[in-house]
Amino acid sequence: MSDEKPALVLHLATGGEPLMFALPPEDVEELEKELHLLLEHGSVQTVKTKEGAKVSVNFSRVAVAYIDDLQRKNKVFGLR
Repeated sequence: MSDEKPALVLHLATGGEPLMFALPPEDVEELEKELHLLLEHGSVQTVKTKEGAKVSVNFSRVAVAYIDDLQRKNKVFGLR
């Protein structure tokens, strides 16, 4: 079994390819709890990446945001 590689996935309201930021595993739980509030309020939040960089995200410009595992392959949403 491979290690999980969590990432913040952002689909911008303007379209285009999603942005993906690898996350440190210790930050995932807290960000998951806050994510819906950041989207609802259109907040600006600084997110620390796995590499230690800090990225400021303006969630008022984000249509969809979620945390996913970059290790998973063959992703199809809505199917079981």
